[in-house]
Parts: sequence; structure tokens; C-alpha cells
Amino acid sequence: MDEDPTAPTPVVLGVDDIRPLPRATRIARTSREGIQLLQEHRDGFIDELWLDHDLGGEDTIIPVVALMEEAAFNGRPFQIGTVFVHSANPVGAETVVRSLTRWNYRVRRATA
Repeated sequence: MDEDPTAPTPVVLGVDDIRPLPRATRIARTSREGIQLLQEHRDGFIDELWLDHDLGGEDTIIPVVALMEEAAFNGRPFQIGTVFVHSANPVGAETVVRSLTRWNYRVRRATA
């Protein structure tokens, strides 16, 4: 079956300090960039959001997760098809999965 050339390109965002994430249409390398990226897509649909827990040095994905939790708490969750958590940090990854699942985001654990 051929793909429809008029179909919109899926929006696949990633927040990861080192991985290339070849499927991503945009990648943020820090939590600050991740927050900006999500805010730029605030009123649109994000097909996939890929999150790494450890973002280099003391930086983690937690500020991005907090933004998503706050949006859901305020009744305006980000419109995301699936959030994929891909981290080599199992405790950090599980924290992200639990936090976002609690706010009804569709979350999947992916291998790092």
C-alpha cells in the first residue's frame, strides 16, 4: 500500500542529550530546550514524544515532566499520541512512566 503524499508528516519530538533519534522531526538536548519544544507545540498534536531521563550533568527530564503534569492538572494536557521513555536509568525511567501515567498520558517504556 502506498503512502498518501498529501498526509501530514507525523510530529515526533525527542528530548535526549546524545541519541540521534532518527524518527524525530525535532530534538531538544536539554530540559530547557525540551520545555521550549513542548510549548511550541502546545496547541497541536504530537504523534510521539521520546524522553530520556538523564540529560547530562545535573540536568534531567523532570522539568519537562513537571510541565506536562501541570498542564494535565490544569485540565489542558498536551495532546500526545504516545510518550516513549527510553533511558538507561531504570529508576529514573520508571519515575517518568509512573508520573505521566498518573495523568492519563499514554506512556510506553522503550529500550535505551
